Amino acid sequence: MTPIVASGTIGTVAVALIAYLLWPTWSTDRSNDPARLPISVGDTLFNVPPLAIRMKIQRHSGPQERIDLNFNYPALDVPAGPKHVSADTVENAQPAIDRIFLAIAAHHDSMAPDVRLNTIYPRYLGQTTSPGPDGLTMRAFRDGTPYDQEDLFFADAPKLSARCTRDGATPGMCLSERRIDGADLTYRFPRSWLAQWRKVADAMDRLTVELHGTKTNPSPG
Repeated sequence: MTPIVASGTIGTVAVALIAYLLWPTWSTDRSNDPARLPISVGDTLFNVPPLAIRMKIQRHSGPQERIDLNFNYPALDVPAGPKHVSADTVENAQPAIDRIFLAIAAHHDSMAPDVRLNTIYPRYLGQTTSPGPDGLTMRAFRDGTPYDQEDLFFADAPKLSARCTRDGATPGMCLSERRIDGADLTYRFPRSWLAQWRKVADAMDRLTVELHGTKTNPSPG
């Protein structure tokens, strides 16, 4: 019996050792993993921090039609999770916007942002230009046009184009769009940030390079 027991013990240990050595060590990406997710939008690859994605349903690798992101400004790191808000604190839970928002969507051969800037917008812009903050140039859209109550800001050094709503019941917001291969990137930020537009333009360029590795010329959407 002793040899039989010894052989059985040795066999069990051997099987356990082989199972341990062959057990797979890979795991699927989870939404809380700090590693970047490879996401394809319009057949264009982006490497995205999972916690920057605003919608949990979009936090997975592979092809997607659209992803919505946000980053702290000016640090450009990923935001922390939402804070708990109670009925007693809800009135004090509306902080100033300190994030830059980015939507990446497949364009499906729609009109490119630079074409819209050069051929569509001039039909609706007023004739006069006026100086904007820190060297920006502004042209207002005419009343009664599709872009009523909006203004177009642009500069060449650094390159920036942004279409902005005017301040009213809610603060004005700006959007600036650029195209990379099969995807359009639309950045949104408060109009008040135009006072530091050079830093905003640099932030958008940095995010574009970090996510895709390509710097592009921006145009409004």
